[in-house]
Amino acid sequence: MAIGGGGGGSWSIHGRPDVTSRYEVLGRAGSGAYADVYRGRRRSDGAPVALKEVHDAVSARREADALLAAAPSRHVVALLDHFPGGDHDDDVLVLEWLPLDLSAVVRSAAAARPSALPAAQRKRWMLQVLEGVAACHSAGVVHRDLKPANLLISEDGVLKVADLGQARILQETGTYQGMHPYEQSSGVEPWVSQQRAVLHGVKENHPSHDSETQTGQEPERLTAADYLHEMDQLRAKSTHGDVDKMSLQDGNASCLATCSTADIDDDPFRASYSYDAEEGMLEEESGAFTSCVGTRWFRAPELLYGSTNYGQEVDLWSLGCILAELFNLEPIFPGTSDIDQIGRIISVLGNITEETFPGCSNLPDYNKIFFNKVEKPIGLEACLPDRSASEVSIIKRLLCYDPTKRASAADLLNDPYFAEEPLPVPIEGLQVPESKDEDDDSTEEWANFRGGDSDSDFDEFGSMDVTKTDKGFSIRFS
Repeated sequence: MAIGGGGGGSWSIHGRPDVTSRYEVLGRAGSGAYADVYRGRRRSDGAPVALKEVHDAVSARREADALLAAAPSRHVVALLDHFPGGDHDDDVLVLEWLPLDLSAVVRSAAAARPSALPAAQRKRWMLQVLEGVAACHSAGVVHRDLKPANLLISEDGVLKVADLGQARILQETGTYQGMHPYEQSSGVEPWVSQQRAVLHGVKENHPSHDSETQTGQEPERLTAADYLHEMDQLRAKSTHGDVDKMSLQDGNASCLATCSTADIDDDPFRASYSYDAEEGMLEEESGAFTSCVGTRWFRAPELLYGSTNYGQEVDLWSLGCILAELFNLEPIFPGTSDIDQIGRIISVLGNITEETFPGCSNLPDYNKIFFNKVEKPIGLEACLPDRSASEVSIIKRLLCYDPTKRASAADLLNDPYFAEEPLPVPIEGLQVPESKDEDDDSTEEWANFRGGDSDSDFDEFGSMDVTKTDKGFSIRFS
Protein backbone atom coordinates (compact mmCIF):
# COMPACT_ATOMS: atom_id res chain seq x y z
CA MET A 1 0.00 0.00 0.00
CA ALA A 2 1.41 3.39 -0.93
CA ILE A 3 2.26 5.77 1.86
CA GLY A 4 1.04 9.30 1.30
CA GLY A 5 2.90 12.25 2.75
CA GLY A 6 1.26 15.02 4.70
CA GLY A 7 2.46 18.45 5.67
CA GLY A 8 4.84 16.94 8.20
CA GLY A 9 5.92 13.94 6.10
CA SER A 10 4.87 10.30 6.31
CA TRP A 11 3.67 9.10 9.69
CA SER A 12 3.68 12.73 10.86
CA ILE A 13 0.79 11.95 13.17
CA HIS A 14 3.25 10.29 15.56
CA GLY A 15 4.87 13.67 16.07
CA ARG A 16 1.63 15.28 17.20
CA PRO A 17 1.58 15.27 21.03
CA ASP A 18 -1.81 16.98 21.01
CA VAL A 19 -3.17 13.89 19.24
CA THR A 20 -1.08 11.13 20.78
CA SER A 21 -1.67 12.35 24.33
CA ARG A 22 -5.34 11.44 23.95
CA TYR A 23 -5.25 8.76 21.23
CA GLU A 24 -2.96 5.80 20.77
CA VAL A 25 -1.97 5.31 17.12
CA LEU A 26 -2.14 1.58 16.33
CA GLY A 27 -1.22 1.53 12.64
CA ARG A 28 -2.02 2.76 9.18
CA ALA A 29 -5.40 1.69 7.81
CA GLY A 30 -5.39 3.42 4.44
CA SER A 31 -3.63 6.04 2.37
CA GLY A 32 -4.46 8.34 -0.51
CA ALA A 33 -3.80 11.73 -2.08
CA TYR A 34 -6.40 13.39 0.14
CA ALA A 35 -5.68 11.80 3.52
CA ASP A 36 -4.00 9.06 5.50
CA VAL A 37 -6.15 7.04 7.91
CA TYR A 38 -4.85 5.32 11.03
CA ARG A 39 -6.42 2.88 13.43
CA GLY A 40 -6.40 4.32 16.92
CA ARG A 41 -7.62 3.88 20.45
CA ARG A 42 -8.94 6.56 22.79
CA ARG A 43 -6.77 6.49 25.90
CA SER A 44 -9.54 7.54 28.27
CA ASP A 45 -11.76 4.52 27.66
CA GLY A 46 -10.08 2.30 25.04
CA ALA A 47 -12.71 3.01 22.38
CA PRO A 48 -11.51 2.27 18.82
CA VAL A 49 -11.28 5.31 16.55
CA ALA A 50 -10.13 6.28 13.08
CA LEU A 51 -7.56 9.06 12.93
CA LYS A 52 -7.84 10.80 9.57
CA GLU A 53 -4.86 12.99 8.76
CA VAL A 54 -6.14 15.33 6.04
CA HIS A 55 -3.51 16.92 3.82
CA ASP A 56 -5.65 19.94 2.94
CA ALA A 57 -6.93 22.31 5.62
CA VAL A 58 -9.81 23.51 3.42
CA SER A 59 -11.03 19.98 2.80
CA ALA A 60 -10.70 19.10 6.48
CA ARG A 61 -12.82 22.10 7.41
CA ARG A 62 -15.42 21.20 4.80
CA GLU A 63 -15.61 17.59 5.93
CA ALA A 64 -16.01 18.61 9.57
CA ASP A 65 -18.64 21.16 8.57
CA ALA A 66 -20.64 18.57 6.64
CA LEU A 67 -20.41 15.94 9.38
CA LEU A 68 -21.60 18.46 11.95
CA ALA A 69 -24.54 19.50 9.78
CA ALA A 70 -25.67 15.90 9.27
CA ALA A 71 -25.23 14.90 12.93
CA PRO A 72 -26.54 13.15 14.81
CA SER A 73 -27.48 10.29 12.52
CA ARG A 74 -27.09 6.57 12.95
CA HIS A 75 -26.16 6.25 9.30
CA VAL A 76 -23.59 9.05 8.99
CA VAL A 77 -20.12 8.56 10.47
CA ALA A 78 -19.63 10.48 13.72
CA LEU A 79 -16.94 13.14 14.12
CA LEU A 80 -15.50 12.76 17.62
CA ASP A 81 -12.69 15.31 17.64
CA HIS A 82 -10.79 17.70 15.39
CA PHE A 83 -7.17 18.77 15.75
CA PRO A 84 -6.37 21.74 13.49
CA GLY A 85 -3.05 21.77 11.69
CA GLY A 86 -0.37 24.42 11.59
CA ASP A 87 2.60 25.38 9.45
CA HIS A 88 3.99 21.85 9.41
CA ASP A 89 1.09 19.67 10.50
CA ASP A 90 -2.08 18.40 8.85
CA ASP A 91 -5.54 18.57 10.33
CA VAL A 92 -6.54 15.37 12.11
CA LEU A 93 -10.19 14.32 12.25
CA VAL A 94 -11.09 11.69 14.84
CA LEU A 95 -13.95 9.50 13.62
CA GLU A 96 -15.65 6.38 14.85
CA TRP A 97 -13.87 3.24 13.66
CA LEU A 98 -15.66 1.31 10.92
CA PRO A 99 -13.58 -1.56 9.50
CA LEU A 100 -15.60 -2.42 6.37
CA ASP A 101 -17.32 -0.76 3.42
CA LEU A 102 -20.12 -1.66 1.05
CA SER A 103 -17.67 -2.70 -1.66
CA ALA A 104 -16.60 -5.53 0.68
CA VAL A 105 -20.22 -6.72 0.78
CA VAL A 106 -20.37 -6.66 -3.03
CA ARG A 107 -17.08 -8.53 -3.41
CA SER A 108 -18.08 -11.12 -0.84
CA ALA A 109 -21.44 -11.72 -2.54
CA ALA A 110 -19.84 -11.85 -6.00
CA ALA A 111 -17.36 -14.46 -4.78
CA ALA A 112 -20.26 -16.55 -3.46
CA ARG A 113 -22.08 -16.79 -6.79
CA PRO A 114 -24.48 -18.27 -7.72
CA SER A 115 -25.99 -17.74 -4.26
CA ALA A 116 -25.11 -14.04 -4.51
CA LEU A 117 -26.83 -11.62 -2.13
CA PRO A 118 -30.19 -12.74 -0.70
CA ALA A 119 -33.00 -10.29 -1.42
CA ALA A 120 -33.82 -9.74 2.27
CA GLN A 121 -30.18 -8.89 2.99
CA ARG A 122 -29.90 -6.65 -0.06
CA LYS A 123 -32.98 -4.69 0.97
CA ARG A 124 -31.53 -3.94 4.40
CA TRP A 125 -28.25 -2.73 2.88
CA MET A 126 -30.23 -0.57 0.44
CA LEU A 127 -32.36 0.91 3.21
CA GLN A 128 -29.29 1.81 5.23
CA VAL A 129 -27.73 3.55 2.25
CA LEU A 130 -30.95 5.48 1.71
CA GLU A 131 -31.13 6.43 5.40
CA GLY A 132 -27.61 7.82 5.32
CA VAL A 133 -28.09 9.81 2.13
CA ALA A 134 -31.47 11.08 3.34
CA ALA A 135 -29.84 12.30 6.57
CA CYS A 136 -27.19 14.20 4.61
CA HIS A 137 -29.71 15.73 2.23
CA SER A 138 -32.14 16.76 4.96
CA ALA A 139 -29.25 18.74 6.48
CA GLY A 140 -28.57 20.44 3.16
CA VAL A 141 -25.38 18.45 2.50
CA VAL A 142 -24.48 17.28 -1.01
CA HIS A 143 -21.83 14.53 -0.73
CA ARG A 144 -20.50 14.63 -4.33
CA ASP A 145 -18.53 11.37 -4.04
CA LEU A 146 -21.01 8.64 -3.14
CA LYS A 147 -19.76 5.15 -3.99
CA PRO A 148 -19.60 1.78 -2.20
CA ALA A 149 -16.10 2.44 -0.86
CA ASN A 150 -17.38 5.57 0.92
CA LEU A 151 -20.20 3.73 2.68
CA LEU A 152 -18.54 2.28 5.75
CA ILE A 153 -19.85 -0.59 7.86
CA SER A 154 -19.37 -1.54 11.49
CA GLU A 155 -18.66 -5.10 12.55
CA ASP A 156 -22.30 -5.47 13.61
CA GLY A 157 -23.62 -4.36 10.22
CA VAL A 158 -24.51 -0.68 10.67
CA LEU A 159 -23.77 1.22 7.44
CA LYS A 160 -22.73 4.86 7.55
CA VAL A 161 -22.05 7.50 4.91
CA ALA A 162 -18.42 8.64 5.22
CA ASP A 163 -15.61 10.47 3.39
CA LEU A 164 -17.28 13.85 3.07
CA GLY A 165 -14.13 15.67 1.98
CA GLN A 166 -15.81 16.78 -1.25
CA ALA A 167 -19.14 17.59 0.39
CA ARG A 168 -20.75 21.01 0.40
CA ILE A 169 -23.62 22.47 2.39
CA LEU A 170 -26.28 24.04 0.22
CA GLN A 171 -27.95 27.31 1.06
CA GLU A 172 -31.31 25.59 1.03
CA THR A 173 -32.71 22.21 0.12
CA GLY A 174 -35.16 21.62 -2.71
CA THR A 175 -33.53 24.35 -4.79
CA TYR A 176 -34.59 22.83 -8.12
CA GLN A 177 -38.14 22.03 -7.19
CA GLY A 178 -40.34 23.13 -10.08
CA MET A 179 -37.42 24.72 -11.91
CA HIS A 180 -34.68 23.25 -14.03
CA PRO A 181 -31.22 23.97 -12.57
CA TYR A 182 -29.80 25.02 -15.94
CA GLU A 183 -32.41 27.74 -16.27
CA GLN A 184 -31.16 29.46 -13.13
CA SER A 185 -28.78 32.38 -13.26
CA SER A 186 -26.25 31.02 -10.78
CA GLY A 187 -25.29 27.91 -8.86
CA VAL A 188 -26.32 27.08 -5.32
CA GLU A 189 -23.76 28.60 -3.03
CA PRO A 190 -22.21 26.80 -0.05
CA TRP A 191 -22.97 28.11 3.39
CA VAL A 192 -21.94 27.55 6.99
CA SER A 193 -24.68 25.75 8.86
CA GLN A 194 -26.30 27.79 11.63
CA GLN A 195 -28.50 24.98 12.89
CA ARG A 196 -28.02 23.56 16.36
CA ALA A 197 -26.04 20.56 15.17
CA VAL A 198 -24.18 19.48 18.32
CA LEU A 199 -20.79 17.79 18.25
CA HIS A 200 -20.29 15.58 21.30
CA GLY A 201 -16.73 15.09 22.41
CA VAL A 202 -14.95 18.08 20.87
CA LYS A 203 -14.56 20.50 23.73
CA GLU A 204 -14.69 17.84 26.42
CA ASN A 205 -11.64 16.21 24.88
CA HIS A 206 -9.52 19.34 25.11
CA PRO A 207 -7.29 19.63 28.19
CA SER A 208 -8.77 22.99 29.16
CA HIS A 209 -12.08 21.22 29.87
CA ASP A 210 -10.76 18.20 31.73
CA SER A 211 -11.49 19.85 35.08
CA GLU A 212 -15.16 20.16 34.19
CA THR A 213 -15.40 16.48 33.42
CA GLN A 214 -13.58 15.51 36.59
CA THR A 215 -15.87 17.61 38.75
CA GLY A 216 -18.93 15.93 37.30
CA GLN A 217 -20.24 18.97 35.47
CA GLU A 218 -21.80 18.43 32.06
CA PRO A 219 -19.27 19.18 29.31
CA GLU A 220 -19.93 22.26 27.23
CA ARG A 221 -21.80 21.55 24.00
CA LEU A 222 -20.86 23.30 20.77
CA THR A 223 -23.11 24.30 17.93
CA ALA A 224 -21.76 23.84 14.42
CA ALA A 225 -21.24 27.60 14.07
CA ASP A 226 -19.40 27.87 17.40
CA TYR A 227 -17.23 24.89 16.51
CA LEU A 228 -16.24 26.27 13.13
CA HIS A 229 -15.47 29.67 14.65
CA GLU A 230 -13.26 28.02 17.25
CA MET A 231 -11.40 26.08 14.54
CA ASP A 232 -10.80 29.33 12.66
CA GLN A 233 -9.40 30.94 15.77
CA LEU A 234 -7.10 28.02 16.49
CA ARG A 235 -5.90 27.84 12.91
CA ALA A 236 -5.25 31.59 12.77
CA LYS A 237 -2.93 31.23 15.75
CA SER A 238 -1.02 28.30 14.30
CA THR A 239 -0.66 29.06 10.58
CA HIS A 240 0.16 31.96 8.32
CA GLY A 241 -1.72 30.82 5.25
CA ASP A 242 0.44 28.09 3.75
CA VAL A 243 -0.82 28.23 0.15
CA ASP A 244 0.58 24.84 -0.77
CA LYS A 245 -1.17 23.20 2.19
CA MET A 246 -4.47 24.92 1.56
CA SER A 247 -4.68 23.94 -2.09
CA LEU A 248 -3.39 20.38 -2.06
CA GLN A 249 -5.83 18.15 -3.93
CA ASP A 250 -5.79 15.08 -6.11
CA GLY A 251 -4.29 16.40 -9.32
CA ASN A 252 -5.47 13.53 -11.53
CA ALA A 253 -8.73 15.26 -12.42
CA SER A 254 -10.47 14.74 -15.70
CA CYS A 255 -13.06 17.16 -17.00
CA LEU A 256 -14.40 17.61 -20.46
CA ALA A 257 -14.54 21.31 -19.62
CA THR A 258 -10.74 21.40 -19.75
CA CYS A 259 -10.59 19.03 -22.74
CA SER A 260 -8.33 16.73 -20.74
CA THR A 261 -7.51 13.45 -22.44
CA ALA A 262 -4.97 11.64 -20.28
CA ASP A 263 -7.20 11.13 -17.28
CA ILE A 264 -6.22 7.57 -16.42
CA ASP A 265 -2.83 7.08 -14.84
CA ASP A 266 -1.03 3.96 -13.68
CA ASP A 267 -3.54 3.53 -10.87
CA PRO A 268 -6.97 3.73 -12.53
CA PHE A 269 -8.86 3.26 -9.27
CA ARG A 270 -7.52 5.95 -7.00
CA ALA A 271 -9.69 6.73 -4.00
CA SER A 272 -11.21 9.64 -5.90
CA TYR A 273 -10.94 11.33 -9.29
CA SER A 274 -11.55 14.73 -7.72
CA TYR A 275 -10.97 18.25 -8.92
CA ASP A 276 -7.48 19.67 -9.17
CA ALA A 277 -5.82 22.27 -6.93
CA GLU A 278 -6.58 25.28 -9.13
CA GLU A 279 -10.28 24.45 -9.42
CA GLY A 280 -10.49 23.71 -5.70
CA MET A 281 -9.16 27.16 -4.88
CA LEU A 282 -11.53 28.84 -7.36
CA GLU A 283 -14.48 26.97 -5.86
CA GLU A 284 -13.45 28.06 -2.38
CA GLU A 285 -13.12 31.72 -3.35
CA SER A 286 -16.14 32.17 -5.64
CA GLY A 287 -18.70 29.82 -4.12
CA ALA A 288 -19.32 28.27 -7.56
CA PHE A 289 -19.14 24.50 -7.84
CA THR A 290 -16.80 22.47 -10.01
CA SER A 291 -17.87 19.62 -12.26
CA CYS A 292 -14.70 17.66 -11.50
CA VAL A 293 -15.94 15.81 -8.43
CA GLY A 294 -16.75 12.25 -7.54
CA THR A 295 -15.62 8.99 -9.08
CA ARG A 296 -16.28 8.42 -12.77
CA TRP A 297 -18.47 5.30 -12.55
CA PHE A 298 -20.87 7.13 -10.21
CA ARG A 299 -20.74 10.60 -11.79
CA ALA A 300 -23.98 12.11 -13.04
CA PRO A 301 -24.33 13.00 -16.75
CA GLU A 302 -24.57 16.71 -15.99
CA LEU A 303 -21.17 16.56 -14.31
CA LEU A 304 -19.68 14.67 -17.24
CA TYR A 305 -20.88 17.51 -19.46
CA GLY A 306 -19.23 20.11 -17.24
CA SER A 307 -22.09 21.46 -15.13
CA THR A 308 -21.12 23.78 -12.29
CA ASN A 309 -24.72 24.48 -11.34
CA TYR A 310 -26.12 21.48 -9.51
CA GLY A 311 -27.35 20.22 -6.18
CA GLN A 312 -28.18 17.00 -4.38
CA GLU A 313 -29.45 15.45 -7.62
CA VAL A 314 -25.88 14.43 -8.48
CA ASP A 315 -25.90 12.27 -5.33
CA LEU A 316 -29.15 10.65 -6.45
CA TRP A 317 -27.57 9.51 -9.71
CA SER A 318 -24.67 8.05 -7.72
CA LEU A 319 -27.19 6.39 -5.44
CA GLY A 320 -28.84 4.72 -8.43
CA CYS A 321 -25.47 3.35 -9.57
CA ILE A 322 -24.77 2.02 -6.07
CA LEU A 323 -28.14 0.28 -5.73
CA ALA A 324 -27.78 -1.19 -9.22
CA GLU A 325 -24.40 -2.57 -8.17
CA LEU A 326 -26.06 -4.30 -5.23
CA PHE A 327 -28.34 -6.04 -7.72
CA ASN A 328 -25.69 -6.97 -10.29
CA LEU A 329 -22.65 -7.25 -7.99
CA GLU A 330 -20.68 -5.26 -10.55
CA PRO A 331 -20.74 -1.60 -11.68
CA ILE A 332 -23.53 -0.69 -14.06
CA PHE A 333 -21.51 1.95 -15.97
CA PRO A 334 -17.80 1.01 -15.67
CA GLY A 335 -16.41 3.62 -18.05
CA THR A 336 -12.70 3.60 -18.84
CA SER A 337 -12.70 7.34 -19.57
CA ASP A 338 -15.11 10.24 -19.21
CA ILE A 339 -16.11 9.99 -22.86
CA ASP A 340 -16.53 6.22 -22.61
CA GLN A 341 -18.63 6.83 -19.50
CA ILE A 342 -21.02 9.09 -21.42
CA GLY A 343 -21.15 6.60 -24.27
CA ARG A 344 -22.09 3.75 -21.95
CA ILE A 345 -24.86 5.79 -20.37
CA ILE A 346 -26.28 6.86 -23.74
CA SER A 347 -26.26 3.28 -25.03
CA VAL A 348 -28.55 2.34 -22.13
CA LEU A 349 -30.75 5.40 -21.60
CA GLY A 350 -30.74 6.83 -25.10
CA ASN A 351 -29.75 10.17 -26.58
CA ILE A 352 -29.37 13.22 -24.39
CA THR A 353 -31.72 15.83 -25.88
CA GLU A 354 -33.88 18.70 -24.71
CA GLU A 355 -36.78 16.23 -24.70
CA THR A 356 -35.07 13.77 -22.35
CA PHE A 357 -33.04 16.32 -20.40
CA PRO A 358 -34.51 19.84 -20.47
CA GLY A 359 -31.76 22.43 -20.29
CA CYS A 360 -29.01 20.05 -21.42
CA SER A 361 -28.05 22.33 -24.32
CA ASN A 362 -26.90 24.88 -21.73
CA LEU A 363 -24.35 22.49 -20.24
CA PRO A 364 -20.80 23.77 -20.86
CA ASP A 365 -19.64 20.79 -22.91
CA TYR A 366 -22.89 19.71 -24.57
CA ASN A 367 -21.93 21.36 -27.86
CA LYS A 368 -18.35 20.15 -27.73
CA ILE A 369 -18.79 16.38 -27.57
CA PHE A 370 -21.12 14.55 -29.96
CA PHE A 371 -22.10 10.91 -30.35
CA ASN A 372 -23.87 9.20 -33.19
CA LYS A 373 -27.59 8.88 -32.53
CA VAL A 374 -28.59 5.74 -30.66
CA GLU A 375 -31.63 4.36 -32.44
CA LYS A 376 -32.42 1.57 -29.97
CA PRO A 377 -31.02 2.05 -26.47
CA ILE A 378 -30.84 -1.23 -24.60
CA GLY A 379 -32.68 0.11 -21.53
CA LEU A 380 -32.17 -0.47 -17.84
CA GLU A 381 -34.14 -3.70 -17.96
CA ALA A 382 -31.37 -5.29 -20.03
CA CYS A 383 -28.77 -4.03 -17.54
CA LEU A 384 -30.70 -5.61 -14.66
CA PRO A 385 -31.39 -9.12 -15.92
CA ASP A 386 -33.76 -11.39 -14.02
CA ARG A 387 -34.99 -8.52 -11.87
CA SER A 388 -38.62 -7.87 -11.01
CA ALA A 389 -40.50 -4.82 -12.23
CA SER A 390 -40.33 -3.26 -8.77
CA GLU A 391 -36.58 -3.80 -8.60
CA VAL A 392 -36.04 -2.17 -11.99
CA SER A 393 -38.43 0.64 -11.05
CA ILE A 394 -36.43 1.77 -8.05
CA ILE A 395 -33.31 2.13 -10.23
CA LYS A 396 -35.27 3.94 -12.95
CA ARG A 397 -36.41 6.48 -10.38
CA LEU A 398 -32.78 7.45 -9.89
CA LEU A 399 -30.99 6.84 -13.19
CA CYS A 400 -32.78 9.35 -15.39
CA TYR A 401 -31.32 12.28 -17.28
CA ASP A 402 -33.53 15.04 -15.89
CA PRO A 403 -32.18 15.86 -12.40
CA THR A 404 -35.55 17.23 -11.30
CA LYS A 405 -37.19 13.83 -11.86
CA ARG A 406 -34.81 11.80 -9.73
CA ALA A 407 -36.52 10.48 -6.61
CA SER A 408 -35.16 11.67 -3.29
CA ALA A 409 -33.61 9.23 -0.85
CA ALA A 410 -36.36 10.03 1.66
CA ASP A 411 -39.05 9.19 -0.91
CA LEU A 412 -37.37 5.91 -1.83
CA LEU A 413 -37.46 4.77 1.80
CA ASN A 414 -41.21 4.39 1.24
CA ASP A 415 -40.91 2.62 -2.12
CA PRO A 416 -43.29 -0.38 -2.35
CA TYR A 417 -40.33 -2.62 -3.15
CA PHE A 418 -39.31 -2.69 0.51
CA ALA A 419 -42.78 -3.84 1.60
CA GLU A 420 -42.73 -6.85 -0.72
CA GLU A 421 -41.73 -10.31 0.39
CA PRO A 422 -39.14 -11.15 1.42
CA LEU A 423 -39.04 -8.30 3.89
CA PRO A 424 -35.71 -6.73 4.82
CA VAL A 425 -33.86 -8.58 7.57
CA PRO A 426 -33.07 -6.62 10.73
CA ILE A 427 -29.57 -5.20 10.89
CA GLU A 428 -28.73 -7.88 13.44
CA GLY A 429 -29.52 -10.52 10.80
CA LEU A 430 -27.09 -9.21 8.18
CA GLN A 431 -24.22 -11.40 7.06
CA VAL A 432 -21.28 -9.03 7.50
CA PRO A 433 -18.03 -9.96 5.71
CA GLU A 434 -14.94 -10.43 7.81
CA SER A 435 -12.81 -7.33 8.28
CA LYS A 436 -10.16 -7.11 5.59
CA ASP A 437 -6.54 -7.48 6.55
CA GLU A 438 -4.64 -4.30 7.28
CA ASP A 439 -2.43 -4.73 4.21
CA ASP A 440 -5.20 -5.91 1.87
CA ASP A 441 -5.39 -3.82 -1.28
CA SER A 442 -8.81 -4.51 -2.73
CA THR A 443 -8.36 -2.13 -5.64
CA GLU A 444 -6.27 -4.66 -7.55
CA GLU A 445 -9.24 -6.99 -7.89
CA TRP A 446 -11.40 -4.20 -9.33
CA ALA A 447 -8.57 -2.99 -11.57
CA ASN A 448 -8.75 -6.33 -13.39
CA PHE A 449 -12.35 -5.50 -14.32
CA ARG A 450 -11.28 -2.41 -16.22
CA GLY A 451 -9.78 -4.20 -19.20
CA GLY A 452 -7.52 -2.50 -21.71
CA ASP A 453 -4.54 -0.32 -21.00
CA SER A 454 -5.55 2.90 -22.71
CA ASP A 455 -4.54 6.09 -20.96
CA SER A 456 -6.57 8.37 -23.19
CA ASP A 457 -10.24 9.17 -23.56
CA PHE A 458 -9.92 9.02 -27.33
CA ASP A 459 -8.17 5.68 -27.75
CA GLU A 460 -11.47 3.91 -27.04
CA PHE A 461 -12.99 4.99 -30.35
CA GLY A 462 -12.23 3.96 -33.90
CA SER A 463 -12.68 7.39 -35.47
CA MET A 464 -13.54 10.93 -34.58
CA ASP A 465 -14.05 14.27 -36.31
CA VAL A 466 -12.71 17.47 -34.78
CA THR A 467 -14.34 20.70 -35.97
CA LYS A 468 -13.25 24.22 -35.12
CA THR A 469 -15.94 26.51 -33.75
CA ASP A 470 -16.14 30.14 -32.72
CA LYS A 471 -15.57 29.11 -29.12
CA GLY A 472 -12.94 26.45 -29.67
CA PHE A 473 -13.72 23.03 -31.14
CA SER A 474 -16.19 20.18 -31.09
CA ILE A 475 -15.63 16.44 -31.35
CA ARG A 476 -17.91 13.85 -32.92
CA PHE A 477 -17.39 10.15 -32.23
CA SER A 478 -18.57 7.41 -34.54
